Amino acid sequence: MILGPVSYLDCLVFCLLLAPQLLWHVGLFDTLLCVLQALPFLLVKLPMSFVWERYLCPRRHRAPFVQVASPFEDFVVRCVRYAFSSIPPRIGRVFFAREVAGPFLRFRMLRHGYIKSPIHWREHHEDSFKGIWISRDLGRKPDLVLYYAHGGGFSMGSSHFYLEFLLAWLSALILAGYDNPAIFALEYTLVPDALYPTQALEAIGGYRHVLSVAQDPSIVCVSGDSAGAALILSLLLHLGDDERDGPSHGRMQLQKPALALLISPWVTLVSARHKNTASDYLDAHQLRQYGRQFAGTKISENDPLVSPGCCTDMPWWKRSSPSKGIVITYGEEEVLAPDIEDLIKLLCEADVVVGSKREAGGIHAWPVASLFLSSSKAQRLKGLTTVTEEIRRRIP
Repeated sequence: MILGPVSYLDCLVFCLLLAPQLLWHVGLFDTLLCVLQALPFLLVKLPMSFVWERYLCPRRHRAPFVQVASPFEDFVVRCVRYAFSSIPPRIGRVFFAREVAGPFLRFRMLRHGYIKSPIHWREHHEDSFKGIWISRDLGRKPDLVLYYAHGGGFSMGSSHFYLEFLLAWLSALILAGYDNPAIFALEYTLVPDALYPTQALEAIGGYRHVLSVAQDPSIVCVSGDSAGAALILSLLLHLGDDERDGPSHGRMQLQKPALALLISPWVTLVSARHKNTASDYLDAHQLRQYGRQFAGTKISENDPLVSPGCCTDMPWWKRSSPSKGIVITYGEEEVLAPDIEDLIKLLCEADVVVGSKREAGGIHAWPVASLFLSSSKAQRLKGLTTVTEEIRRRIP
């Protein structure tokens, strides 16, 4: 089920769905204060920078992303850049909440003619974790299981917000030749409701459940974007950790997955190599704040189990690597790119099977964002097609 691109009508409907949730969860005063603080950006800075950089500035001086982006893509990314750096997470998390994302997806399905979805999903709850199962036939054994952890700086995001992306990914997997692929999207607890190791324990519990459904680790691919990809890397290190005590309780009884596929992984929570770029919407200062909040005070922010990019133990990475390796896709212009490239180099030196795709001029988690923002179907599905082909090639 692959819906059309997000339009300005969709944006209007999203705002109408968002407004009452902000009033309910944030309050009238804080919502109005956030809106008032955003007005100088919305009324002055945004239109001026958009017109100047897009139409008046010589092309060679434009940011790499602006040179290739459509006006709608450029406009939305500028808004996201402001939101990431300026809107508090407790407000930002409402944008991705189930109460907004669920009705918005239903609206988009109705607008694009999917009164009844050909793909089904259901929520799954256990004491130690929760998430959403997605499949064409939930009652039949899958021939591929994709275990996904969403991004959002550990402070925002939800599997419900990612549901349209995952529905499209499942459709791509079916088109690639899988008969009944399934996706389990982990709904981990956000900061500050809980700090590490809660999310790691939930990831391990969810993975244990996925293995019980798949009944064969050779058909399991673990995946995630941004903070979710960091959580997947942490999961792998837990699975390969045979020397240290950690929160994994019984992790060595779990078999490793066949493949890990990571989209713009946040490999090092707090890094001197995080530098803002003219193209990306991530903000290095906010990343450091989110990273320290997630780690809390009970573990060092540089501990490999909470910040996988800090792990330089090559045998540990070798023990942790899936049998079919690790595939990483990222944007050339994103704030996280230097750390991602360091990890790729380290994994290669550790003799881990690594595949990587660097998108020229690309920004953070673009395979996810482009599905909603790009106008042509080819551009919208480019990132999904790339990762789906990697899965099909490595898990036939």
